[in-house]
Amino acid sequence: MTEQIHETVREHYAAAARQVLDAPAPDARESSCGCGETVEPLDPDRIGRWGPERYEALDLAGLPDAAVLASLGCGNPTAVAELREGETVLDLGAGGGIDVLLSAKRVGASGRAIGVDMTDEMLELARRNAAEAGATNVEFVKGTIEAIPLPDATVDVVISNCVINLAADKSAVFAEIARVLRPGGRMGVSDIVADDALTLAEREALGSFAGCIAGALSFGEYADGLAMAGLTGIEIEATHAVAEGMYGAIIRARRPGLNEAPAAAPPRIVPLAVATPGTGIGTVELPVLVGDGGCCGGTGCC
Repeated sequence: MTEQIHETVREHYAAAARQVLDAPAPDARESSCGCGETVEPLDPDRIGRWGPERYEALDLAGLPDAAVLASLGCGNPTAVAELREGETVLDLGAGGGIDVLLSAKRVGASGRAIGVDMTDEMLELARRNAAEAGATNVEFVKGTIEAIPLPDATVDVVISNCVINLAADKSAVFAEIARVLRPGGRMGVSDIVADDALTLAEREALGSFAGCIAGALSFGEYADGLAMAGLTGIEIEATHAVAEGMYGAIIRARRPGLNEAPAAAPPRIVPLAVATPGTGIGTVELPVLVGDGGCCGGTGCC
């Protein structure tokens, strides 16, 4: 089952990478949505939900177009992780490298940004983007996020952008995050989470693994998994709805420092006040897909 899920996800994101690699003059408004669908051009009321739209324009300045186009995430983990100069950052499921390149800028020449991805095509794209950006403090390595190819306690910060929900064995992912973090190290990821009341069957009915829905954990499952891995300071904050009962979210946690036991305090979970797709979140409408299905339950890009 694990290998089947890996192959499904690998094939899907390989196709997304090839679309960018083969494009002679890519157009950001006609880029892949990550699930082979296209999004209608974003009007001002819809900006800020998916892919490159989750980033500030200043963050994207100077990045290769291909890195921006290959962004299939549901957030901006480099912003929520509060990266500092000199830190070593690991991006799980690095894709075309946008978050690695942004991390490299934030940690500076004395820091290091590493991206792990299991898809050869994405690694090729990421390395090409890094070379075009002139980034010298980055590295991309092949591997799965359930078995991260790095030594123990070598990373200050783990980030990820809508990838953990794709993992076949999330308990292994959380254990690997705890393993590679240095004592006192932290994680700051963007991901998809489900209402606690939404059953696994209901999540599967809303979308596929590659579409970011079927594999999503609930708020409670996510918090429990992080705690079981020995992480503490757990926070899960919903940021926007992606389908009925499904949300983009910011997840933070940290590895206890030396001689520090995991805190007994309960996780901090912040749900979304308005979360029905199509009704608007504040004053922002969700993007509408052209065609059936698609990433994040047919409502936008992961």
